[in-house]
Amino acid sequence: MGIYASLADRNALEAESAWEDRDLPATIYRYISRTRERHGDRSAISFQLLSGPKDKAETLSWDQLHAKVTQAANMFRDLGIGENDVVAYVLPNCSETAITLLAGATAGIVNPINPLLEPEQIAAILRETGARLVVTLKSFPKSDVARKVAEAVRHAPTVNTVLEVDLKRYLAPPKKWIVPFLRPKAPGGHHADLLDFGREMAKHPSDRLRFTENTQDRIGAMFHTGGTTGMPKVAQHRHSGMIYNGWVGHRLLFTEQDTLICPLPLFHVFAAYPVLMSVIASGAHVVFPTPAGYRGDGVFDNFWKLVERWGVTFVITVPTALAALMQRPVDADVSTLRYAFSGSAPLPVELYNRFEKATGVTICEGYGLTEATCLVSINPPDGPKKSGSVGIPFPHTDVRILQCDDDGRVMRECATDEVGEICVFNPGVVVGATYTEAGKNAGLFADDKYLRTGDLGRIDAEGYLFITGRAKDLIIRGGHNIDPAEIEEALSGHRAVAFVGAIGQPDSFAGELPCAYVELVDGAEVTGEELMSYARVHIHQRAAIPKYIEILDALPKTAVGKVFKPDLRKRAIARVYDEALAGAGHRAHVAEVIEDKKRGLVARIMRDSDVDDDAVAHVLGEYTRPWEWV
Repeated sequence: MGIYASLADRNALEAESAWEDRDLPATIYRYISRTRERHGDRSAISFQLLSGPKDKAETLSWDQLHAKVTQAANMFRDLGIGENDVVAYVLPNCSETAITLLAGATAGIVNPINPLLEPEQIAAILRETGARLVVTLKSFPKSDVARKVAEAVRHAPTVNTVLEVDLKRYLAPPKKWIVPFLRPKAPGGHHADLLDFGREMAKHPSDRLRFTENTQDRIGAMFHTGGTTGMPKVAQHRHSGMIYNGWVGHRLLFTEQDTLICPLPLFHVFAAYPVLMSVIASGAHVVFPTPAGYRGDGVFDNFWKLVERWGVTFVITVPTALAALMQRPVDADVSTLRYAFSGSAPLPVELYNRFEKATGVTICEGYGLTEATCLVSINPPDGPKKSGSVGIPFPHTDVRILQCDDDGRVMRECATDEVGEICVFNPGVVVGATYTEAGKNAGLFADDKYLRTGDLGRIDAEGYLFITGRAKDLIIRGGHNIDPAEIEEALSGHRAVAFVGAIGQPDSFAGELPCAYVELVDGAEVTGEELMSYARVHIHQRAAIPKYIEILDALPKTAVGKVFKPDLRKRAIARVYDEALAGAGHRAHVAEVIEDKKRGLVARIMRDSDVDDDAVAHVLGEYTRPWEWV
């Protein structure tokens, strides 16, 4: 690890070698094997089922983790998984989740699935990937994962084996003794063989792979890009792209002396790649507190004590979690902390400042996306952080700001500080085959090379990347992608609704929350409350249920009759900011929301009388959208 403070440092690191010539293992298994050789007796991963700073925890060394990954990969092959077959897992965090991720990519292709999804969504992903084997939870108190997976497997004909992980083993008596009495009835009724993960794995050798591993670069993972109903988008990742994420993390951030706390889920690329792959690359130690991570009981209340317990040097987080942490006192010795790494959604300036003041720790904000096997850019750890920027592209990542037509033909490249579509090429981009469904790759690549992210942005004279908006309409709620079409299709099914426009409204906690604007059929009558009740029934993804529904006389539309969403976004920004200002007792309001070429939508604030400028800045700094005084 050297100093990484500027574009010059980034370019110097890239100039050391072409990516293809770097001395890196060819596969994930060889990656972890090299780490075991270098750091075998050091701690690799720790997991604790409960959140208390003295609760029972399991720690695996690199020797032990490597042995278990070897056993699991052998088990998967013995159960019929070839290198082109898919091992899906529907698991919260635990040691077995990390083992399955690494072993699944070794034996075949691993497919992590969000256990918070509904059964029909899980089934759709299993069908799309053609998964043959699913690893999931055995029925456990306060968890419905086993029930949902059993229902999903009924509608996924390719799945022939379900392996169950029993979380009971992580409990100490007397809680361990109570589980059998509280365990929900085991779901059944599907066609797949049901096996115990631990017992099945123990049958296989841990000192060697019993099959010859293909060392050619190949697809090793498939991640779904969101939880929309219908046919999901599933992105493909090669071993080289996963390893690239680890290499970046090691060169810029982590060494074997670091301990990371990662309360983020291993079904998401952020935890799987920038975290787990970087830990493998560096030999660092990662702690996963509770199956649900930040959502787990007591995690926020105990967080700083967990940092002290484990001697954490690096916090892995997202803006929603930071906001919750800042509502609690720093009630432990956190002197080991060096950095926090935030991703998944834009970070409000006010939240950044509050965290730094409370902990003395700098937040490195990064940018990535599932389609690029995650990492794209980072605010340089040792350099200046520019407000509103997601930093400098990583070495071996080429970011272009382009104007493209719908087919991906480049009209022109944008000038410095000119807004266009952010397009990316790096070792994580699977050119021509990003998605499993071929039709979804049409028009996805600029000049048949650069992945079109759908994000709008600009690059300044010092190489910093700024995101100013989205060419596609995705709503990003706390890092979770929501397709507005899901909301619009559901509400359009109401007999009184003529048109719907769903957008993300600003939120100080989640970054964005879904909201919907509705135009009624002529002569129809319905209230917003009735539409909200209808939405709760007909929108299957809980995160997509609108926070706010407003009925307008007429929605703004383009010349061809399409709902014009920029006007709806302006309306939502004005409403949310006005409510926040009024709620804090400030006599100021949004005079207008304008479109700025560099910053996107900007709220212009007018004073109604004398106000405390710093106090207003404090309120509006909770949001990611920019503002200015009139």
